[in-house]
Amino acid sequence: MKREKLRIVLLILGVTCFVANSSFGQSENKGDRKERPTFEQLLEKMDANEDGKLSKKEVKGPLKKNFDEVDADEDGFITEEELKKAPKPKRRERN
Repeated sequence: MKREKLRIVLLILGVTCFVANSSFGQSENKGDRKERPTFEQLLEKMDANEDGKLSKKEVKGPLKKNFDEVDADEDGFITEEELKKAPKPKRRERN
């Protein structure tokens, strides 16, 4: 009889943990969307020579991948105005 009660308690505990974990995991993803960083934030993180512009050597991530699209005047630097006018990155499709 004690074994049966223990099995039931463990089963209930396991199901409760599973449901709690899956419901919290899904709700967190919805609020995880990041806003685009400001130009000042990018300068703070990436402007190694502190010239107020971002060169292709300084940037990383999606900005580096799309550098030529963002650098509208093709001078080799991204300015605040170019970043404001840059196309928004495409969202990844969900499976």
